[in-house]
Amino acid sequence: MMMRKNVGLILTGGGARAAYQAGVLDAVSTILREQGWAPQRNPFDIICGTSAGAINATALACSAENFAEGVKNLMQVWQNFSVEHVYRADSLSVLRSGARWLSLLSFGWLLRQWHADPPSSLLNNTPLVSLLHRSLDMRRLDAALTNGSLKALAVTASSYSTGLHTTFYQSAHEIKSWTRSQRRAVRDQIGVEHLLASAAIPFIFPSIPIYCEGQREYFGDGSMRQLAPISPAIHLGASKVLVVGAGRLMQPPSTVPLLPHYPTLAQIAGHALSSIFLDGLAVDIERLERINHTLSFLNDAQRELTPLKPIEMLIISPSKQIDDIAIRHIGSLPKSIRALLGGIGATELRGAALASYLLFESSYTSELIQMGQNDTYARRDDVLNFFADQMSNSQ
Repeated sequence: MMMRKNVGLILTGGGARAAYQAGVLDAVSTILREQGWAPQRNPFDIICGTSAGAINATALACSAENFAEGVKNLMQVWQNFSVEHVYRADSLSVLRSGARWLSLLSFGWLLRQWHADPPSSLLNNTPLVSLLHRSLDMRRLDAALTNGSLKALAVTASSYSTGLHTTFYQSAHEIKSWTRSQRRAVRDQIGVEHLLASAAIPFIFPSIPIYCEGQREYFGDGSMRQLAPISPAIHLGASKVLVVGAGRLMQPPSTVPLLPHYPTLAQIAGHALSSIFLDGLAVDIERLERINHTLSFLNDAQRELTPLKPIEMLIISPSKQIDDIAIRHIGSLPKSIRALLGGIGATELRGAALASYLLFESSYTSELIQMGQNDTYARRDDVLNFFADQMSNSQ
């Protein structure tokens, strides 16, 4: 019998792009069931998420006692999304938040009344607060950790107050916190506020206050300053990790003809967000691959002398350009949001990257789910090899 390894699941950020993750997880669940895996059994010991991935991760963790049910519920949410579930899209709310924020960005220094109470974000995400409270039963997370269905959950956020990238984790057993350069881990009772903080895309959604180590700090999206996205799972005990991205890690050169025009605000913002959500993960994967390659040259005695250990990885990420998919679905957004995004160039092809993070509409999210399923079925053999020792130990 092969020795049982702790399996980690890492779900990255990306706003509405995280619908892709639901498709991947649904296909993984189906592939395992076809091999005799009990539908209720959770294949992941450790679940880690960032940004929208933190919400997906916590939803799965709360259903760790019945994995198939958790995936089904996740699919239902993403297949039936509309922007009104995430942020206010009526004209009055858009004027109060988006238009006011853009006005401040343009000439707010002239408006003294905004100095004391400036608009906090482009969009008002109070509907998301209600959705999370309705959808997540955090008591089930506590139960899963107690009965052994799950060993640990971690979500990450970035502190505007201290500049530190922070991993909040909740575990079944005592796990020592860790501190690295510009990074820290804090053991905490994970709640909705941690998810809102982790998913607070900079400028788009408001930062969230959390009491951390006795002080009130304001947090934003966990993908910011995330130098090592895979690190939390390893610290929490994972020996192998399934990483599900929300963007192509190996981007081909763009086929869009170059234009001599100055970039729009949306184009710049989309480029910045893509850097935040994709670059850190790609670098971390390359780093782990180099470490694994180096360790492969050492014998057992030499490996005992190093704190490094090989980490088995399976990475599944979108096979198509999500920006190209987003541009086809912009028309499904409410008129008020289209007008707001159109004003900064996000409804044009070159600004579609920004829209791809905000398109919480079922036509768009369903297409991403389908791509996630197809990409995973195409990797069926890799999925089965990844879970081989888990299936062997269950028989």
